[in-house]
Amino acid sequence: MAEAEFRNVGRVEDIPPGTIRPFTVDEQEIAVANVGGEFFATQQHCLHLSGPLGEGRLEGKKLSCPWHGWQYDVTTGKNEFDHAIQLKTFEVKVEGGEVKVAI
Repeated sequence: MAEAEFRNVGRVEDIPPGTIRPFTVDEQEIAVANVGGEFFATQQHCLHLSGPLGEGRLEGKKLSCPWHGWQYDVTTGKNEFDHAIQLKTFEVKVEGGEVKVAI
């Protein structure tokens, strides 16, 4: 299996603490969250009806979908109500002020 390649999604200041932003990397839609200075990435679309998670509300590590309020833990991708439901997550690293996601 090939090693994941990290792609630049933006600068640290583009995603302030307590926010989540949508990005498209190599045609992969993702949402990148900043939880107290730590960055986490999940798939962009909610598992319920594909709501845009990158436009959702982030409270601590809890992300709420803007369409119907489904909630996920951005650090694990797990749904807050049913842990059997889980978003795809991506590894994130910060280098030289750049936020990079493994695609």
